[in-house]
Amino acid sequence: MQTTIGILVLITILGFFIYRAYSKMKNTPMVEDHEKILTLTDKNFQQQTRNKIVLIDFWASWCAPCRMMAPVLNDVAKELNGNSLVGKVNIEQYQSLAQRFGVRSIPTLILLKNGIEVNRFVGVKSKDFLLQQIGKV
Repeated sequence: MQTTIGILVLITILGFFIYRAYSKMKNTPMVEDHEKILTLTDKNFQQQTRNKIVLIDFWASWCAPCRMMAPVLNDVAKELNGNSLVGKVNIEQYQSLAQRFGVRSIPTLILLKNGIEVNRFVGVKSKDFLLQQIGKV
């Protein structure tokens, strides 16, 4: 009996924390992209990724973790210079690019060098992690 009550209390507490975390993500506001972030489309993708190192964010407006990544990507874009850039692909508008790269969940971040994938990250990542990964290329 005590074990059952303990389990119910634990499930209730866990449910509360999951609900709070979900509420925070769900209510994350949209953030404007930094001026250095490229908006990638079917038409400009090849030209914008040629002879460069580009971190591409595959995202959608309804995706809460994607909205959480926007300020991080803005910070990354501010710190990059030279041939390293951040680009974004809205998967709702450019499904063919998401299919081409086999994007199955979002946010998916793909690091390209000269248009060729060298690394891939799924989910929310930190600014430091992303800058470190870009620096390795």
